[in-house]
Parts: sequence; structure tokens; C-alpha cells
Amino acid sequence: MAGAGKGKKGKKGKKGAKGAKAAALAALEEQESAEAGAAVGSDLRATDEVGAASEPALDVVTAAASEASGEALAEEEEAAPPAETEVAEPETLEEQIRKTRPPSRVRITESAQPGYVSLRLEKIGIVFRNQEVIKDATWDVKTGDRVGLVGPNGGGKTTQLKILNGDIVPTTGEVTKSSKDLRVAFLKQEFIDDLVLDRTLKMEFMSVFEKELRVQEELDACEKELETVVDDPEKMQEVLDRLEDLNERARQLNIDALEAKVDKILNTVGFTKADGGALVKSFSGGWKMRIGLGKILLGDPNLLLLDEPTNHLDMESVEWLEDFLRNQNIPMVIVSHDREFLDRVCNRIVDCDGGTTYAYEGNYSRFLKLKKQRLDSWKASYDAQQKKIRAEKDWINRFRAGSNAAQAKSRERALEKLLASDEYVERPPAQGRKLNFRFPTPPRCSDEIAVLEDVSHGYNGTMLFEDVNIIIDNGDKIAIVGPNGAGKSTLARLLLGREAPLKGTAGITAHNAVVNYFEQNQADALDLDQTVLDAVMEDATAEHSYETVRALLGQFLFKGDSVEKKISNLSGGEKARVALCKFMLKPANVLVLDEPTNHLDIPAKEVLEEALQLFPGTVFMISHDRYFISKVATGICAIENKELVPYPGDYRSYMEQNDDLKDKIESRYITGDRRIEPVEKVEVIVEDDAQMKKKKKNFGGRAPGVSGRKEKGVKNAKRFN
Repeated sequence: MAGAGKGKKGKKGKKGAKGAKAAALAALEEQESAEAGAAVGSDLRATDEVGAASEPALDVVTAAASEASGEALAEEEEAAPPAETEVAEPETLEEQIRKTRPPSRVRITESAQPGYVSLRLEKIGIVFRNQEVIKDATWDVKTGDRVGLVGPNGGGKTTQLKILNGDIVPTTGEVTKSSKDLRVAFLKQEFIDDLVLDRTLKMEFMSVFEKELRVQEELDACEKELETVVDDPEKMQEVLDRLEDLNERARQLNIDALEAKVDKILNTVGFTKADGGALVKSFSGGWKMRIGLGKILLGDPNLLLLDEPTNHLDMESVEWLEDFLRNQNIPMVIVSHDREFLDRVCNRIVDCDGGTTYAYEGNYSRFLKLKKQRLDSWKASYDAQQKKIRAEKDWINRFRAGSNAAQAKSRERALEKLLASDEYVERPPAQGRKLNFRFPTPPRCSDEIAVLEDVSHGYNGTMLFEDVNIIIDNGDKIAIVGPNGAGKSTLARLLLGREAPLKGTAGITAHNAVVNYFEQNQADALDLDQTVLDAVMEDATAEHSYETVRALLGQFLFKGDSVEKKISNLSGGEKARVALCKFMLKPANVLVLDEPTNHLDIPAKEVLEEALQLFPGTVFMISHDRYFISKVATGICAIENKELVPYPGDYRSYMEQNDDLKDKIESRYITGDRRIEPVEKVEVIVEDDAQMKKKKKNFGGRAPGVSGRKEKGVKNAKRFN
């Protein structure tokens, strides 16, 4: 029958087949042209989507052409070589998940209870291309809750805050709100970037009311215009009508009450009425935090989101914030690496662990206890099941052949079923790999590094400190401590010559000093449009090959495709790691660090501590992180009542000499957690020309007040080693 059919077709059939093939090829070319046009100018994600969508379309065109042309295509197959098929890029994990799981949605569940607020995440997943940031986030915050969101950097904590705030749409899962009019206020890590430093404090607070201020500006302009049209009744009536409309809008927006509202919030966050006229730039980091907090409170929120609110804060400011938050009736979610702060504020903890969240009732101390119990139980279940699995595999292997082969096969199927079932216990999460880096070996340097002699300094007639005298020698590790606004960062700028003191002399005296300065908020100064790799490579010198930089990035946990991530997509801790990576590319013998631990999680802090301990050069640091200082500093300088008071010895020794401080710090300890201990003596490897020799670091030595410079002594100066 097939042969008869072919004979009947004849020439006409062959001609029709050729025409069908030509039409099919034309359609195929048109499809490929359309795909190429669609791909031009699109980003990588768009390219993936076009490739994924176009492949079935090509199949349809090819199948239609084959069906129309029949066997004529087969006859000419050998004459014409097959066209090369464009291989579509593989689907990203994000695309695969979007295909297999339902999309995310927002659900509103109105509460009958007046004033009740709740916001819940249910099985939330976030995938960025091939990186699954969050697998299953399920937890809620409701009236009466002060939730601490904890976990390692890059674990999705800030991402979850952005989902709660409506800034990010999750890949999968459900967000449930107690009201469609839920007012969420978000104090971001980078809130200082949003402050206009040249505004007065009061105007900065007033800037929150953008709509109201526009109406007020229109009112003022309308009133001025009215003065110019008194001789034109028609125009005057037009302006009066507009003025009436604007007054009605102002009444609806309650503009007359704005100033009183601002004054109330200023007082609530600790400012005086006189502070309202001061410029924003005149306030320290701790007071800027109060500005940021006050601005979001002006929106009358019924849910607060706070991302690392204790960065830049001294102990007094932290204690104020703790007391303030405990006395608020607003539910809140707080991301922080300050464990003591969380312990004293939060009544619930949500732990982001391996992309999954676990909720615990109670404060941070209770969380530590309950998490240990959960992990211990998990490990015991895993170990017990693994023991049974190993025993079962041994039995199966022993009896796979012989009279028990059928039973062995049956037990093997049962084991496979167990491994694929929900009853299988996954391996508990292991402790993350420790970040490991060392600063480059410093160039050799003179014994005396820097001097501040009879230094007095301040701004706008207000003195920060007076008659400061200090000598810093090679190998010293000095920490400057003091309250917000005392002048710690100013002291560093004077030392580096970035500012000139009002009185006295200050600066680096070693002619061969090579200084590396890590400024406060240095991570915030990164170019958000750059990739991680580009940001680091721009600081690489001719000595740093591409391979060297990639190896360095690997030590900072940026491996593989993660080096191509945009800075704008990084968490605060990841940005800090990029900034530190850039910082360590420069060999130096003097390190000046201003709040280097801001945005770092605890493991990253510990790595920085170890690197500074092993650094054989000089370290001058400013930090409010007591534990960080206690691990590194061998001398303390405290700004007290406009004086720089030296305390030779480590932070524990400094505590012992200040009973009130000691009592306050020890009262904040968390049960079963870290304590401030004496600094460890470490063996430092130093390079002397081509020879490496070991030198035991001693924390005692030269008599105070004796200058290393032959030509000059510094009166009343204090040495630390």
C-alpha cells in the first residue's frame, strides 16, 4: 500500500513536497530571526527566558514542515547537510522552580480584634538565578512580639525584611497580612545614606511629610500670587478658588499639626527643642540612629523592621535603644548580631539556618538552649538511623546471592523507599567553614610610629579634647574608646593628617610608615553597580595577578559565580567582607580601623580578630565592640571628660580599673555565652629581609614618656609598650 501511494503521487506530489519544505525552511528562518531580534539588548535572564520559550516553537515548526512535505524531505536529506541546531542555554534553578511550584501570593485576613496586627511568611522561597537564598521561611510577627531574626551573613535575613516591607516579591510561598492597610516602617542598615547632612534636624524630620510639604508650598505660592492680582477681579477669583481647594487639602492632611507631631517625636527619641536648629552632620553615629528611628516613627507605623540598629552605637546608646524598644506597643522584627541586645529586647527568636527558619519562644539565652537541644536531638536521630542503614546495607551485601537473594532484593527496595521518604533524617547542618585570611607581611618600619603632642581640637567653639599627649610605637595595638560624639574618629583623622588640630601637633612620624585606613562605613561607600570581582580588582596593583585576587576572594567566601554578584545584591555582611578584601590588598605596617566590625557576623569578626592578633605591625582602632577590642588591643585610650586617658594593658585590665563599667558589662553577660577575658599572647611571625624568624610578642617594655626620636622628647606623653 505504501508503494501504491507513492506511485500515485508522481511528479505533482514531489513538487508539492518541495514547496512544503521550502515553506517550512522559510518559517524556520523567520522564527530564528525573530529570536535573534528578541535577544538583542536584553539581559541574561531575558535571554534564558527567550531560549526556553523558543525551543518548543522550533519543534512545532519542524514538525509541521515534516508532516506537510512527507517523504520528499527524506529523499533530499542526503543531498543537503542538516542545519546546525542552536543549543538553548540550560534553565536556571530559578526558572525550574517557577515552573514546578505555584507562584507567591499575598493574602489579607482581616481581624475582628481592634488594633491587632500580624504579618506571616508561609513556605517562602527566594531564588536568584542559580542561588537558593531561602528554601522555607515560615514564621510570623504579631501584636506583642519583638522578634529577633538571627543567622549567618548571606542567610537571607535582610531579604526577609524586604519581603515583609513589600520591597521584594518572593519566588514561592505566601505572605499573609492582618490588614491591607498595614503600615510597615523599615530602618535599613544604610539609613544614614538617606539623611541630608546639611539640613537642620527639624527640617530632616519634616522631610518625611512629602505630600504635606508640597501642599504647603503650593499654599504659600498661592498666597503670594493673591497679593499680585488685587486689581484683576477675575484672576483674583481664580486664585481664591484654588486657595480654597488647597486649604481643604491641608485640612484633610492635618498640616497644622505637623510641627507639634515632629516636636513630640524629637522629644521621644531624646532630642531637646534646641537641637532642632542644629545641622544633621553635627550629630554622632548614635544620634543619627535616633534621627533614623524618629523619622520612621513619624509615619505612625503598626509594625517596625530594624536592620542592625546597634551599629555605630556606644553602650549608653544601646541601653537607651533597648529601653525604648521594650516600652513600645508596636510589634517589631530586629536583625542584629549583638547577642546581648537581642537577649534584653526580644521575646521571640527566628533562626535562619541553611535556608530554613526555626522559631523559638523566649529571649536569646533561651534560644541558645533550645537550639542546642534541637540540634542534639537531630544528630542523635541521624546517627541512630545511619547505624541502622549501615547494618541493613551490610546484610543486603552479604546475602545478595544465594538462598536469601529474594529477601535481600526486597530489603534493598525497602531501603531505597526509606531513603526517598520523609522518614529519612537529613544530615544536621555542619558548622560553616571558617573564613581565613592574613594581612600581608608589613614592610619594615621605625620604632616610633606616631605622636600627638599638646593636641586640642573641637568644632564650632565646642572642644572635644584638650592637651592630648601620646606616643604610638611599632607593634602597638591601641584601641580608642569613648561615648558617641566624643571625638574618636576625629582623633584618627588628626593622626592621619586629614585634619589639622586647633592646637598642638599630630601625625605619623615614621618616615617609612605605610598606612592603610579602613574608614567607618567603608562598606557603604562601595559602588553598587560593580560586581564583587570588579570592586576588588580596581584596587589590585601590578603585584596582584587575576589568579591572586581570585584566591583572595575565595578566602572571603566569594567563589565561583558569586564573584559576579552585583554589590547592590549583597547583604551588609557580604559588603563588609568585600571592603575588607579591598583593604587587605595593600601591604602596610600601620593599620587604622574605624568601626571595622559593623555589619560583620560573629564568625567573620572572629576571623578579623585572629588576623589582627597575628599582624606584626601597628594597629590603631576605634570600636564600640567590647569583645572585638578584648581580643586584639594591648593598650586602651579612653576619651573621658575631654581628656585622653591611657590605660596600659588589655580591655579586661581597663574594666578592672573602672568598677562601674565592669559591673555594667558583666550584668549584660548571657548565660553560657562568651565573657571578656585577658588578651591572648600570640606568637607572631615577622620577616626580616629574606629570613623569617620567630618573635615572642611581649606586652610590657619601654619606660613611659621616653621618645624614640633623638631630637625631641614629648612632654607627658604616654607609651603603651
